[in-house]
Amino acid sequence: MSFSDLFDSGFKKRNESHFAAIVRVAMDDGIITPEEQAFLERTARNLDISQEDFNLILKNYKSHPINPPASYDRRLERLYDLARMVHVDNIKGDPEHVLLKKICIGLGFHPENVKYIVDKALTLIKNGVDLDTFIEEIRNMNR
Repeated sequence: MSFSDLFDSGFKKRNESHFAAIVRVAMDDGIITPEEQAFLERTARNLDISQEDFNLILKNYKSHPINPPASYDRRLERLYDLARMVHVDNIKGDPEHVLLKKICIGLGFHPENVKYIVDKALTLIKNGVDLDTFIEEIRNMNR
């Protein structure tokens, strides 16, 4: 087995764990809405999750551990990517806020701060900021 095979395997496992955590968040209320289903399908494509793995994870999402990033910057990077996906999928209004609040909690953000983080993240994404600006603005919000 080559070094690149090890990297690919680890990368795939992280993507699957990340996706399973998103599914777990979506299933928090016991149902997956059509908006959440569309979001999950798009996220799976972006994370290179096969249809077979998608179905297995959806069916057995609790078997994957939730491993939110330990690094605050990594959490912000994931939030940036996921907020952009939600925005691009045209999930608007309450469903957009509910989904992103669930995702923030799943990423390890403190529930008391989630509303402010989501509002700021959506504003930044709608303004088309890049990742570095997004991280800087969210960080400045906590000062």
